[in-house]
Amino acid sequence: MTYQTLLFDVRDGIAFVTVNRPDKLNAMNMRMRDELWDVFGAFSDDPDARVLIVRGAGRAFSSGADAAMNL
Repeated sequence: MTYQTLLFDVRDGIAFVTVNRPDKLNAMNMRMRDELWDVFGAFSDDPDARVLIVRGAGRAFSSGADAAMNL
């Protein structure tokens, strides 16, 4: 699957998830939440992935919830 707010890669048994909204300091919106649920499911279904590392693009891991997000 192609993600709009995440980068996902598995190499040598390690899954890397990068939250990728550096212009918004990686603030979480509804799309990112849905994509994270999907990527965590993909990780748990992949027998070759043993470790999951979550990281942030740019200068912040995540600033929290996107204030512009409608709940």
